[in-house]
Amino acid sequence: MNIGMSLEKRMSNQTHVENAATRWREHVTREEIRELLTPRDYRSWLSIAFNWTLIFGSFALVAAWPNPLSIIVAVVVIGARQLSCAAIMHDAAHRALLSDRKWNDWAGNWLAAYPVWSDTDRYRPYHMEHHRRTGSSEDPDLGLVKPFPITTKSLWRKVWRDLSGQTGWKFAKASWRRSFALWKSDPLARRAARGVLVANLVLLAILALSGYPELYVLWVIAWLTTYTLVTRIRAIAEHAMTPAAFDPDAPLNNTRTVLARWWERLLVAPNFLNYHLEHHLLMTVPHYNLPRMHALLAERGVMDSACIERSYWRILSRASSLR
Repeated sequence: MNIGMSLEKRMSNQTHVENAATRWREHVTREEIRELLTPRDYRSWLSIAFNWTLIFGSFALVAAWPNPLSIIVAVVVIGARQLSCAAIMHDAAHRALLSDRKWNDWAGNWLAAYPVWSDTDRYRPYHMEHHRRTGSSEDPDLGLVKPFPITTKSLWRKVWRDLSGQTGWKFAKASWRRSFALWKSDPLARRAARGVLVANLVLLAILALSGYPELYVLWVIAWLTTYTLVTRIRAIAEHAMTPAAFDPDAPLNNTRTVLARWWERLLVAPNFLNYHLEHHLLMTVPHYNLPRMHALLAERGVMDSACIERSYWRILSRASSLR
């Protein structure tokens, strides 16, 4: 694969957001942008390996010490790692996971999307619409922005629906409709359904060969509960209550970056999802380069007027500030 040509193509893919983001580009060189966009495949493989190490470590914790506390810890960690799977799928959708396109899509699906009942192929066009129309009335993610702030009681009701599995059940039905229900009529749905089935059977088989097939239940419980909760928190943090939430021409203020603590990155913002503003400025920057991009822009004063928050707790407090 011609990496040089690939980088030029990826840089040209930024044109749909350049009109709204020309100012910040005045503070960085073309070479610096090229460096930020350059993939380092080993870093992505390390992220994938780290993610699955934590997942299987959570299974091992319950296998070694089966008690309510270990189960709760495992479900919390697995839910966060399922969000990491979604983040890896997200990078693959931007073709920013691996430099080889075939491996990028294979890893994005089989090691990330399929295990969490999703697929990169149909997520990609939906997500590109979000980038093209961020903050506009045609943004497909606008529903994640509009409701907030809400009352504290309302937020707690949402949290309860997540942790009780009610939201997860809605997710499950939607996933079924996107894939298995369209098995006969839609080739993409058929491929996704086959991938979801095989990936989860492989996970179950690995646990069965280890002598603990029942631990697969933790995967399902986490997907129905903690995964939906951290997904909600992430969505609120990224776009809700930003200074220019409904202005597509304000890239520094219609998206938020959170300067997350280490435990927030572990449990709420894996794979540097907290640098969401930077991701919207250059959407094909690999996730491991986002902290460097933030530091570069901050050093040059670009972030002085940007939407930056210092903790997810503060964002949730604002999200539930109505009386």
